[in-house]
Parts: sequence; C-alpha cells; structure tokens
Amino acid sequence: MTAARAPAVREEAGKGTRMGAVRTVGFWLAAVMGALQAVNAVRAFADPGGFAAYMGLPLADATDASFVYVYGLRTAFIAVLIGFFLIRGGMEALSLMAMAAILMPVGDAILTWRAGAEPATIARHALIAVYVLVAFVFLRRGARRLEGEGAA
Repeated sequence: MTAARAPAVREEAGKGTRMGAVRTVGFWLAAVMGALQAVNAVRAFADPGGFAAYMGLPLADATDASFVYVYGLRTAFIAVLIGFFLIRGGMEALSLMAMAAILMPVGDAILTWRAGAEPATIARHALIAVYVLVAFVFLRRGARRLEGEGAA
C-alpha cells in the first residue's frame, strides 16, 4: 500500500516545488531571459539584416541572412527550453543552463569587439553576461532552497 501511494506523494511534492519555484527571484530572472530570447528569435526572422546590425555583426550582403536564420532557430529553441523548465519548476536544470549560457554573451562580446562594433554594443553583450551570471546565482540558490523544502 505504501508503494501505491508513493507516486501520488511525489506528484504532489512536484506541484509544491513548481509553485515554490515561482516565488524565487531566479525563476523570474529566467522568465525574462526566456522572453527576451523569444523576442530575439522573432526579430532574427522578421528583419535579419537589422538584427545582425543590432548584434554588432552587420551583414556584408543582405543575401547572407542564412546565418541569422540559424541564430533565430537556435534562439527559439533556447526560449522554448527555458519555458519548459519554468513550467516544470526545473530550477536545477535552469541553473545549469544559465551556467553554460554565460559562454554565449561573453563570446558575443568578444566577436563584436573583434569585428569593430560600437563600444555600446560590446558593453551590452558584457552586461548580458553579468545578467546571466546573476540569474545563475539566484537559480542555484532557489534550486537548493526548494531541494531543502522537498526533503523536509
């Protein structure tokens, strides 16, 4: 009888974890990241040349937009994955994702600097890296807190 009840208890605990996740700063920082990634995906498809210039890597020829579309697809995937983890209350997964994602804005800052982009564009990429690092810290704290609540 205990074994039959265990899945229901775990399921109920999962619901509490998801609701607990919503009450964390990390959850909302990740939600903003996911929303901005979705906006970037739409912008990459709607205006590839304009988006490439915004990123600090303008296209030499408008017909070279294929890489911007590839960027848009990958950005859309990231937005959907963040959304999935937010819905599932996957704070640990989101924290690991944020830790790995720090590489992207750091790389963007370096690439745009090497391409001679405006200092404001390079700084924007660097600030995004700082934001992702802060999100990682808060997501990690939230994941640990929720893990502790689940054990109680």
